[in-house]
Amino acid sequence: MSERHRNLRKAPVAIVGGSGFIGSNLADSLLSDGEPVLVIDNLSRPGVEQNLEWLAQKHGGHLSVETVDIRDRDRLASALAPARAIFHLAAQTAVTTSLVDPAEDLDINLKGTFNVLEAARRMSAPVIFASTNKVYGSLPQLAVREGDDRYEPTSEAIRANGVDETIGLDFCTPYGCSKGAADQYVLDYAKSYGLSTAVLRMSCIYGPRQFGTEDQGWVAHFLLSVLSGRPITIYGDGKQVRDILHVSDAVAAYRAVVASIEDLKGQAFNLGGGPHNAVSLRMLLSEIAAITGRDIALRYDPQRTGDQPFFVADTRKIEAALGWRARVPWREGVSDLAGWLLRHRLQPRPEVARYVA
Repeated sequence: MSERHRNLRKAPVAIVGGSGFIGSNLADSLLSDGEPVLVIDNLSRPGVEQNLEWLAQKHGGHLSVETVDIRDRDRLASALAPARAIFHLAAQTAVTTSLVDPAEDLDINLKGTFNVLEAARRMSAPVIFASTNKVYGSLPQLAVREGDDRYEPTSEAIRANGVDETIGLDFCTPYGCSKGAADQYVLDYAKSYGLSTAVLRMSCIYGPRQFGTEDQGWVAHFLLSVLSGRPITIYGDGKQVRDILHVSDAVAAYRAVVASIEDLKGQAFNLGGGPHNAVSLRMLLSEIAAITGRDIALRYDPQRTGDQPFFVADTRKIEAALGWRARVPWREGVSDLAGWLLRHRLQPRPEVARYVA
């Protein structure tokens, strides 16, 4: 083995946004396999310090941390310098926040991504970027019909397989624009500079270490609200359909992509639970009621800007490229998350705990 190859093996994998929900789970997976990990995060999201403390207690010396904001180009470049590969998961994640403060959304999601790419270009390090299904917009071209508890597309092919990567980009809301533009920059750096980059356009990821809010992490938000006895606000009629993906499956996809990046560079992939893990909000709430044994207090507000009545990811492209597939069934995953939330986010009541596996 050459000296250069030995040094590369010792170099850490950088996770930008590594103290967040997906980032901390990805870091744990890599560290558990003996991979050194560099977490870069500005620690601005409430509660993420708990994820970082958990990683440090579990993995000790194999973890290094740099508290850096991705908007600080020079400090970011310096922090990333030792890395042999970069997972870029740091972002402003809420559509509603982007509508209130589009300038900050632009700075974080687009300019921050540009800073990551420029640092990576100087290092010749691969970049795997966390994008979103919001780059496809509200999908007005997708005809849907209304059922008792869900919307479904009139297209038989989309009902069977979901929405694929060829449907066309249609940015909507400042968040969709900033993430979509960043998505395209990441892909272009493969074309223009030969940088090894790939984009994962994610559906709704859920699981342990998630801080659920109305705007982001809604599966955890629903569970936390029900377990705490708080009402839930539904925007629209609750028949909107999403494919939800357990974070362990998302982590497996990220690791598989970086392992094969030279074959996949310059490509975008949908990453979601697919048709087998497609649920409407109403279906999920019904399952949560069954898991917890609790009644759910609901209120309804108008549908939010840019909301998709139906989005289920067609994941056949990433399945064919990597042999990856979603392995955690959604009911099992939601029950798992409920149990984790009871143990780590709430003081469980005996009568609630017995309902959760």
